[in-house]
Amino acid sequence: MELLQLLECSPPLAREPLDAEQAAGVARVFKALGDPVRLRILSIVASREGGEVCVCDITDAFELSQPTISHHLKVLKDVGLLTSERRASWVYYRLVPDTLNELSALLNTPATV
Repeated sequence: MELLQLLECSPPLAREPLDAEQAAGVARVFKALGDPVRLRILSIVASREGGEVCVCDITDAFELSQPTISHHLKVLKDVGLLTSERRASWVYYRLVPDTLNELSALLNTPATV
């Protein structure tokens, strides 16, 4: 099952326990976000006006090699947090809002009184 489908099927954690398949899928996303470089990359893309960032802008924000940045971008794409589009010789990255919304809904807990 695709990650977004797993997230859509997952009730908020405070309401019902995840099954093994749901937990494994969600854990992949959190593992990807557990790396500070990937979290910063996601933040760079999310905060960019227009909602997309050229890979050249992402690379310039770090003191890391281009292959290392490409690896981190691939991980974020593989878990469904980013999507990309090639335009001529550059690749542009965008957030996948549905994945972030579903993660948010999963973590949403009712306010305690």
